[in-house]
Amino acid sequence: MTRLVIVSNRLSLPGSSTQAGGLAVAMREALKERGGLWFGWSGETAEEPDAAPRLVSKGNVTYAAVDLTPDEHRLYYLGFANGTLWPLLHLRLGLMEYRREAARAYGEVNRRFAAMLAPLLRPDDLIWVHDYHLFPLGEELRKLGVKSRIGFFLHTPFPPAEILIALPRHEALLASLSFYDLVGMQTEDCVRAFLHCIVDVAGGVEQADGVYEVRGQTGRVAAFPIGIDTEGFMSLAQRAEHSAETRRLDESLAGRPLVLGIDRLDYSKGIPQRFDAMDALLTDWPEHRRQFNYLQITPHSRGEVAQYRALRREIEGLAGRVNGKFAEFDWSPIRYLNRSFSRPTLAGFLRRSRIGLVTPLRDGMNLVAKEFVAAQNPQDPGVLVLSRFAGAARELTTALLVNPIDIDATAAALHRGLIMPREERIERWSAMMTIIQRNTIDTWRSDFLATLAATPLAGAQPPLRLSA
Repeated sequence: MTRLVIVSNRLSLPGSSTQAGGLAVAMREALKERGGLWFGWSGETAEEPDAAPRLVSKGNVTYAAVDLTPDEHRLYYLGFANGTLWPLLHLRLGLMEYRREAARAYGEVNRRFAAMLAPLLRPDDLIWVHDYHLFPLGEELRKLGVKSRIGFFLHTPFPPAEILIALPRHEALLASLSFYDLVGMQTEDCVRAFLHCIVDVAGGVEQADGVYEVRGQTGRVAAFPIGIDTEGFMSLAQRAEHSAETRRLDESLAGRPLVLGIDRLDYSKGIPQRFDAMDALLTDWPEHRRQFNYLQITPHSRGEVAQYRALRREIEGLAGRVNGKFAEFDWSPIRYLNRSFSRPTLAGFLRRSRIGLVTPLRDGMNLVAKEFVAAQNPQDPGVLVLSRFAGAARELTTALLVNPIDIDATAAALHRGLIMPREERIERWSAMMTIIQRNTIDTWRSDFLATLAATPLAGAQPPLRLSA
C-alpha cells in the first residue's frame, strides 16, 4: 500500500498536552489507514540546528520532529511566514513587513526541512505538504532528486495578482509552486486568482482542467473546500450540552440568548468591527438591551509580534467602551475572554448559542462556522451570521451573509437573528447541515489524495492505487 507522508509547519505529536484540533485528528486518521510519516516543527527551539529529526513511532505511523533555532523562529516563522506572507495572503499590505534577512531564513529553513525529510522518503510515497510556511518545500525536494508525487494545500486564501506583486521576488514563489504535482485551494475564487497570477505575473500558460505550465514545470490547481467531522462534532456537542461548563454558562445567562464568537487573536478575524456592530445594535435597537449576552472567546496568539500586541490593546479598549456605554449593575453586553477552552467545552457553548458570529475580514474557510452549524439543536437551531469574505460563505449560503466592514449591516443581521422565528431558523439551518454532512473533512482528505494519486508524473508513471 502506498505510504502517506504529511509535512506541516507544526507537528501534532501523539500524547502531546496540546489538544489536537479537527485537522490534526483527520491527518492522524489518514496516516493510520495506510501507514505513514508526519514531518514538521516540534514547536520547540534549540540553540543548535538538529542534525536529523527526532523519530517517534506509534503503530504504523512515524512522527519526525525538528526544532528551530531561536534565529529561525524569529526570522522564518515570526518574520517572513507571519510578518510577510500572512498579511499578504489576507490583503493587509499596511501590516506587511519585509526584510531580506527573514526571506533568506524562510528559504534556508525550507531547504533544511527538505534535506532532513528526503532520506526518510520511499520512491512510491504520496507526499502532502501543508500551508504557506512551506511554499518552496516541493522545489527543494525536487532538487534533491525526490520523484514521488507531491501535493500542496493552502489553508489560507490566495491573493489576487495586484496584491501578490507587493511581495519582492513573487515570481520565484509562484514558480516554486509549479514543482508540486497538485496545488489545492479552499475555493474556486482562489483557484482563479492563482491561475491569473501564473499567467499574468509569472508568464505561464493555463491549460485545461486547472493544469498550468511555468518555467518549464507543469502543475495542476483545484479547489478542495475543507470540512469538519460533522457527525463527530454533532455527538460531541450533544454530550457537552449537559456538561458542568455549559450548565454554568446557562445559569449565568439567566435565560437570555447567547451571541458567540470564537477566534484566535488575529487582525484577519474582524473582532473590532464586531464590537462596533454590537454598539450599533444596542444604539439602533435599544429593545435588545439586557436581552442577550455576547461572549467573545479569543485566545492570544503570536504575542511576540507587535501588531498582535497592538490589536489586543485595541480590542480590550473597545470592549471596555461598549460595556461602559451600555452595561448596568446586573448586565453587560460583552464578555471578552482571552483564554483557551477545551474542544468539548466549546462544542457545548456552540450548542447553547442563538447566534454564531463569524465575521472575518478574510479567511480561507473558517471551520468555526461549520462547527456552529453541526452543534445546533435540530428542533431549535441558532442563526449563523457569516462574513462574505470567509471561504465557508461559498457553501453556507443560507447563513445571514454580511460585509463586516459595513457595521450597520452587521448590526441589522444581529437584530434579525435575535428575532428570527423558529421555522425560518430551522429552514436555514437544514440547508447548511445538508452541505456540511456531504462535504466533511474525510471527503476533503480523500478527494485531495485521490486526485493527487491520479495526477500524471513526468515520465508517464501510472496513477497510484489507493485503498479506501
